[in-house]
Amino acid sequence: MSRGKIIILSGPSGAGKTTLYKKLLASRRLRGKLVKTISITTRPMRPCERNGRDYFFVSRKMFMHKKTAGHFLESEKVFGNYYGTPQKQARDFLAAGKHVLLCIDVKGARTVCRKFPRAVKIFIKTSSLAILKKRLRKRGSEAGSVMDVRLETARRELREAKHYDYVVVNDNLHKAARKLYKIVCSKIQAKPESWNKIQPKP
Repeated sequence: MSRGKIIILSGPSGAGKTTLYKKLLASRRLRGKLVKTISITTRPMRPCERNGRDYFFVSRKMFMHKKTAGHFLESEKVFGNYYGTPQKQARDFLAAGKHVLLCIDVKGARTVCRKFPRAVKIFIKTSSLAILKKRLRKRGSEAGSVMDVRLETARRELREAKHYDYVVVNDNLHKAARKLYKIVCSKIQAKPESWNKIQPKP
C-alpha cells in the first residue's frame, strides 16, 4: 500500500481553520482516506470538549516528560499553553496509506516540513485584519490584552503565508470549505463530488 500524505492547515486565530478542519474530516468523500491525530495539550478543557476526542489534556509536567521522550512529531507553546502532535500515531496512519490532516500553527508546520518536505501546506486567512479582529471579539472570551497579543501574532503569521502551497481566504465559510475540499481531493487523488452533496446530514 502506498504511503499517505501529510496535509497541514495553518492560520491565525479567528481565521476559521479549526472549523474548516472539522468540515473536511466530516465530509463523506474523504472519510476513511483523511484522518486526524489527537493532539496533546496543557490548556484547560473547554465545556464543549471531551478528553480523548478533541485533545488529550495533560499536566505541564506530563507534557514535558513526553517531549523529552521524543513522543511528538512537533510541539509548540501557543499563547501560554503547550500543544503536541503524537509522532507514532501520525506515522502509523501514513504507513497504512492514510492521509493525515494537521491543524497546527506556522512554527509547528515548519517543524513537520523539515521531517516531511513533501507535506501539503495550506494557509487559512481572512481578507483583512479588521475581519479577524471582529471574529475574535465575537467569541466574547478575549480580554483586551489577549486580543492585542493574538492580533500581533496574526500579523507575524500572515507573513508566512507566502511559504505555503495554497492560501484559502475564509470570508465565506461555504466557499472556503469548497475550495479547500477541492485542493485536498486533488492532492490525495480523490475524485471530488459536489460539496453540497457530500456534506454530512445535521
